[in-house]
Amino acid sequence: MGSVTVAIVDDHKLFSRSLEVMINRFRGYSVLFTASDGLDFIHKLKMQLNRPRIVVMDQFMPIMDGASTVVWLRENFPEISVIALSMNHSEGTVLNMAKNGVKGYLHKDAELTEFKESLDIVSKGGYYYPDYITDFLINMGNKPAKGTDNETDSLKPREIEFLKLACSELTYKEIAEKMNASLRTVDSYRDQLFEKLNIKSRIGLVLYAVRNKIVDNM
Repeated sequence: MGSVTVAIVDDHKLFSRSLEVMINRFRGYSVLFTASDGLDFIHKLKMQLNRPRIVVMDQFMPIMDGASTVVWLRENFPEISVIALSMNHSEGTVLNMAKNGVKGYLHKDAELTEFKESLDIVSKGGYYYPDYITDFLINMGNKPAKGTDNETDSLKPREIEFLKLACSELTYKEIAEKMNASLRTVDSYRDQLFEKLNIKSRIGLVLYAVRNKIVDNM
């Protein structure tokens, strides 16, 4: 198996270059290209024969910021995972990125080991959110959700069972085993929930489940 390919999108050249050197030193990872903002990234991505599996992206950039770029990626290349980097952990920023399907979220001054761990987890299809970010997302459950009663009432028992398991660290394959169902069936539960609840990502399902008291605060 080849290395996990990565793209870096950040408008600070020195930081971007340092990150590129660091990632290339990690065993099993290689940087395909770097970009200075979302528009530059899209242009370079379209020129590539091979696409990156992971994009490490700053949130605040000129011309086209991280949030807009994540939405574009979700619509055009949903198979590409994004790890967001930021110096800002405001509620709006974190919640917006989580809802748009970002697989990982890191502060720019994160330790080297934490950054490597996030790459390892996301490259295997998982999600990496530091404890303080996860705590914030879970605490959103203390805020009342509006207009969701009818949505929750419309959920089938097996969909609710899947939703609860999706709030754990289990992979979709492990969830299928727990539910004595095929992976394809579990994928259908996920897709049905995405459509019913207008949600785009697993972390979005977690947010919904917590805010609507389908699971206890973890």
